[in-house]
Amino acid sequence: MDLMQQFDIYCERLGPEFWAEPWNAITNASFLICAVIAIIAAVREDKFDWPVGLLAALTTIIGIGSFLFHTFATGWALLADVIPIQVFIIAYFVLAMRRFAGLNWLFTLLATAVFLAWSFIGGGMIGDAVGDALNGSEGYIPPLSGLIVVGLILLTTGRTGSGWSLVAGAGLFFVSLTFRTFDMAVCDAFPTGIHFLWHSLNGMLLGFLTYALARYGVPRGARAA
Repeated sequence: MDLMQQFDIYCERLGPEFWAEPWNAITNASFLICAVIAIIAAVREDKFDWPVGLLAALTTIIGIGSFLFHTFATGWALLADVIPIQVFIIAYFVLAMRRFAGLNWLFTLLATAVFLAWSFIGGGMIGDAVGDALNGSEGYIPPLSGLIVVGLILLTTGRTGSGWSLVAGAGLFFVSLTFRTFDMAVCDAFPTGIHFLWHSLNGMLLGFLTYALARYGVPRGARAA
């Protein structure tokens, strides 16, 4: 990848200028705001610890990286956008296996390996099948399906708090992903596009998932005690 390559892949961007996507840039504040809210909520319930702090920090970094991409719109800014997202997805899956499902490290790593395989292979297969129809959103379908599957498994095992949280998160994720997918399709009717709604709702999603881990996730040490 050319790190200085310019990207023009959203309705709102009409030129190479720094502030060519104001709505797409400004709405990244949702990540920062929701990360702070998740921390405050966890602290008030005396459930803040390093995994919650890690997820909140990653959410903040995602907001900053996305802001950079929607302002500079270069190859290096794209990496600053997508890498923290992938790190958050993997970190949350690992923590969910540990704190929601109560798995030990061996089974957590095995489950994570399966999830990563599905993410890479499944996302690629979906992309090959639909082409450009999803506007690059096919890579987010495996994480969406992960929320649904893990949430339903938790519900069947009686972990209703964490189970419903993941299912509700999947619903919010589906709505936000819909806005991302149809951004280019609405350009003629709505020149600003709707990608900014993807940012707004995803900030809420990551904040909600972080709080859910704080509220319903049981640290292994606490469970053993």
